[in-house]
Amino acid sequence: MASIEKRGANSWRLTVELGYGPNGERLRERKVIKVEDPALLKTKKKLREYLESEWLKFKLEVEAGEYITPEKMTFAAFIEEWRTKYAEKQLAPKTLKEYLGHIRNHILPALGHKRLDEIKPMHIITLLDRLSNPGSRKDDRGQMLSGRTIQYIYSVMRNIFAQAESWKLIKSNPIKEIKKPKAEKKKAQFYEADEAQEVIKALNEEPLMWRLLILGAIIGGFRRGELIALEWPQVLFAENAIHIKKSIPLTADGKVYEKDPKNGEDRIVQMPGWYMEEMRRYHLQWREEKMKIRDRWEGGDREYVFHAGYGKPLYFTYPSEWWSKFVKRHGLRYIRFHDLRHSSATLLIHQGASLKAIQERLGHKQHQTTADIYAHVTKQVSRDLADKFDQFDPKKQSI
Repeated sequence: MASIEKRGANSWRLTVELGYGPNGERLRERKVIKVEDPALLKTKKKLREYLESEWLKFKLEVEAGEYITPEKMTFAAFIEEWRTKYAEKQLAPKTLKEYLGHIRNHILPALGHKRLDEIKPMHIITLLDRLSNPGSRKDDRGQMLSGRTIQYIYSVMRNIFAQAESWKLIKSNPIKEIKKPKAEKKKAQFYEADEAQEVIKALNEEPLMWRLLILGAIIGGFRRGELIALEWPQVLFAENAIHIKKSIPLTADGKVYEKDPKNGEDRIVQMPGWYMEEMRRYHLQWREEKMKIRDRWEGGDREYVFHAGYGKPLYFTYPSEWWSKFVKRHGLRYIRFHDLRHSSATLLIHQGASLKAIQERLGHKQHQTTADIYAHVTKQVSRDLADKFDQFDPKKQSI
């Protein structure tokens, strides 16, 4: 077929004739496609059928006025192409949600109106520079974006422009030579023993479910997604332990997205007897609630320990939101929900636990990860131990 021409290795140019213009010039639309599937390249028949199918779809787009040439395509229009033809198929649900949030809040306001092919490196450099200014944050949680967030937005743009380059919509990738912005590593925050006691005391005034969830983070060192995913069969009452088998990083649109714990390894964490007794008491409440609402129970055969009502797992950000309100309500020093994990480790270090034991309890795959995060704490403990020998200072010895 004359409207399909081979252009290079595994690539073909599709042409749709539109007739003649007022000056007698031929009007046509062209599009280059690349065939990546090895199965299509093996037989001429399959390849011809695929190319003819793509040409027909291209022809229908052109005739319906839906095809936009790369020279006319705005960045905003390309984002829609990228979203439907790549992002929704290739990205995990949580990642897609985060990508689209940054695109909507930070990238489209700066680049959306520009033609895709006219975006230059300087436009991106200017955007990255503005992201570090006060007022760049759009979620009412402060004025400034963190360095890590700016790095993430940079990664989102790299993904988008890489696809545009792969699909031959741009001749050169404007972000390719731009280095990743630097970001200061955020130090882990944690509660000292006396602060942890204040938190636990305040938790006694809260509903049992939330008390046990927060204590799970402080005492067990569990991640937020691990707590949301916890089910009763993983609560090992006979062993006074919790078996971490999975994590829920995202719940949305009535769907639950589960995955293995971070680093891909499950673990059994020993818990204090008093905590497990509280858990037994809560289990009775949980079962009574399920029996009471009967047909309205929406958890099916799943037995999520910490649920949002009717057996459904908590929305993935809700524990952090509840924690933020709890801290404010009780006048406590705020640290992130994830920092409760750090508090668990630092309290254990002060009690003399080894880094190896803490590594296994928290589920860090590498010993060095644990050592790096808690280096400041271990140095202080070492300093305190050394200070215990001050009594042997010769200058302090009585004659």
